[in-house]
Amino acid sequence: MRLRNGVLKLFGLCVLAGVLVAGMMFPAAGALGVISNRAGDAVNRISTKLLTEQPPLVSTVTDRKGNPIAYLYEQYRTPATSDEIADTMKAAMVAIEDQRYYEHEGVDWPGTVRAFVSNQVAGRITQGASTITQQYVKNYLVHVTAAGDPVKQAEATEQTVARKLREIRVALQLEKRLSKEEILTRYLNVVPYGNRVYGIAAASHAYFGTTPGELTIAQAALLAGVVNRPGSLNPVTQPKEAMFRRGLVIDAMARQGRITQQAAREAKETPLGIEQPLAKLPNGCVGAGAQNGFFCKYVENYLQRAGFSMEQLRRGGYTIRTTLDQGITAAAKESAEQGVPKDSDQIANVMSVVEPGENKHRVRALVANRDFGFDKEQGESAYALPSSMAPPGAGSVYKTFTAAAALEAGMGIKDVVPAPGSYTSVEFSNGTNPYVVGNAEGVGAGSRTIQEALATSPNTAFVILEERAGLDNTVEMASRLGMRRTLNHHDLAGVPMVADRARERTQAEEIKQRKIGAFTLGFSPTSPLELANVSATITSGGVWCPPTPIKSIRDRNGNEVSITEKPCEQAVDRELADAMAVGMSDDTTSGTATRAASATGWNRPTAAKTGTTETFGSAAFIGATPQLAGAVLTYIDRPESPGMGICLGSPPTVCGSGNIYGGTVPAKTWMRAMKTAHEGLPVAELPSTTDRYRHGGSGKQVPEVVDMSADKAAKKLREAGYEVERRTVSSSESEGTVISQSPRGIAQSGTSVLLSVSSGYIPPPRTVAAQPPSQGENPGEGGGAGGGERGGNGSGGGSGNGGGGQPSPQPQEDSGG
Repeated sequence: MRLRNGVLKLFGLCVLAGVLVAGMMFPAAGALGVISNRAGDAVNRISTKLLTEQPPLVSTVTDRKGNPIAYLYEQYRTPATSDEIADTMKAAMVAIEDQRYYEHEGVDWPGTVRAFVSNQVAGRITQGASTITQQYVKNYLVHVTAAGDPVKQAEATEQTVARKLREIRVALQLEKRLSKEEILTRYLNVVPYGNRVYGIAAASHAYFGTTPGELTIAQAALLAGVVNRPGSLNPVTQPKEAMFRRGLVIDAMARQGRITQQAAREAKETPLGIEQPLAKLPNGCVGAGAQNGFFCKYVENYLQRAGFSMEQLRRGGYTIRTTLDQGITAAAKESAEQGVPKDSDQIANVMSVVEPGENKHRVRALVANRDFGFDKEQGESAYALPSSMAPPGAGSVYKTFTAAAALEAGMGIKDVVPAPGSYTSVEFSNGTNPYVVGNAEGVGAGSRTIQEALATSPNTAFVILEERAGLDNTVEMASRLGMRRTLNHHDLAGVPMVADRARERTQAEEIKQRKIGAFTLGFSPTSPLELANVSATITSGGVWCPPTPIKSIRDRNGNEVSITEKPCEQAVDRELADAMAVGMSDDTTSGTATRAASATGWNRPTAAKTGTTETFGSAAFIGATPQLAGAVLTYIDRPESPGMGICLGSPPTVCGSGNIYGGTVPAKTWMRAMKTAHEGLPVAELPSTTDRYRHGGSGKQVPEVVDMSADKAAKKLREAGYEVERRTVSSSESEGTVISQSPRGIAQSGTSVLLSVSSGYIPPPRTVAAQPPSQGENPGEGGGAGGGERGGNGSGGGSGNGGGGQPSPQPQEDSGG
């Protein structure tokens, strides 16, 4: 048996030797004679990939001035051209890996035959004969083509004759198409150097804090030696083995005449001298640091929505120049922490800043009192707080949308709206009960202008305005001004509407369908970034643009890369937006944020609105000058029990009742940050208001058609000069009966009136994600001079601004854009 096996093995060796000799004599013919046409096609595909496919590189994220803030990568690799690599490094690699590199044509045939025979006789790998060109092929297949795929990586390194012959054939092709210098440079840029470091540029920086062009003999020899076995020759964990291997490389360089004997002796006496710890670039948004991490996270999310995959971002070698302003970011971060310390157990204080504009809305800062990171014990968070959904809501900030819808319906900021102490809605309901709303304590009953109402924030006035403008129109106005992802891509609990939930209702659809009048009181989950962008839309003449964090993107070759962003659009008439800016201008001078302005020394003209939710679980402030817009949301982000609120103090704490208002911590946070951000900028006045939006337009009373048949209602409205839309809704009223209309009150001729027509049938109840506010038992009082921003003393439908329930788990998706 042994004799037969020996004969067979000898026969096999003779056959392979014949093949390899044929390859040595006639390389192309030899290879083609062994490899089938199918295998030949595979070889051609591999060769093409090696020539065209680029290895993974580090992508760099910078601030608006080009200063790096973060690095994204799968493999820590940065490129180096041949001219940027020291001759010493090239000599070290050739000396230890392929001393005949410049003599052969890709394959060392005698060495290959010798190694194969030796390995077969020994029954194991005792010799290697792969040239640098062959090693380049193998390393490329392992670390580029099969990166991240263990199965393909195993196939690329399997010890088979077929794999070896395929590698030989590809090497022969490469040698015909690339110069020796190009192949060596590509090899040095692809191979791993241990410790998850790839390529000579990254290795030079990580191990020695230098560039590949400045490597010494000792440094080059160490790196060349590591490539053979990056794990067992790791200079960090196996310094003695690495030192010994370095000596072998130096000896080979001297023996081959690449360096002098004197230089070799000096190099061998040099300590390893590697960086402790290794000078690797930080990977991911955590590397952006406590201040810039949230912005980095938004960049990742924004680019993914624009069509980039994280694999592309981590492999593409892009330079992503963002809109981040370090000065504004630092000011906002400092102010957020001053308002609520970073180690506060359950309270987040987040701020988003957007620069208004009619061509771009550039995001300048996204910060939180919390540092960006994964250590919860230190108060850190890796959740995109400033750009994601905050479950508690923004409170009376949403009255902004009701006022804007009322203006579009024909009213003006000087038009008077009633504000009784309590109001029972004729349009909205609380389940099967009437919707009853009351004002916060300290807000007296009595009519006032819309501008005065925006400053003093009476709940009843805005529910009445919401009836007049129409709930559907109010919700649509919120979306148009900037709450687009919040309302149309999340449900009522703030959970993203992913593909498998396409048949479920969005937040906007749920609010409209259930006629939730508390929408104007801001009870639903919201996005701080989109709130900031609403302010930017108002001070951009009504032009909405996506809140972009991107200034430019360039690929690894320096070519500009275009991205798909939604175009800017005229969301509302310029005159309406200007009127809203003026209408919101009293909040910091005679409204709920007056005390905060006085305490912080803020005195610039500002379009602003405060808000607080029913249980004091959150409070908000939005504000804008013509130069910068921003939003602050202070809320319980780690609730331990339902119904808890935030109590003011040094620091603020979570408590059973709560007494925070939008005019306190949120307003002060905004004003401190913006005071610094506006330093050096001229004081810019808010725009003026036209008569149409000051005193109302050519609007007239819309006929009341509720309880009529749909046909009669439509006829009456058309005769009065209005357009008509219909929708069928579930109702126990007689089929075909109008059960609600939108808008009611004043509207311009030609306005479309939406009729909700009864189906005559109510389907069985379904489970919903969240409930609207149920009852406001806690009286509130004004957060500043002149009035309040939170509901109280309600009955049935509740009077506060919040949902009053336990916030849902925070969805891991941002809502900007």
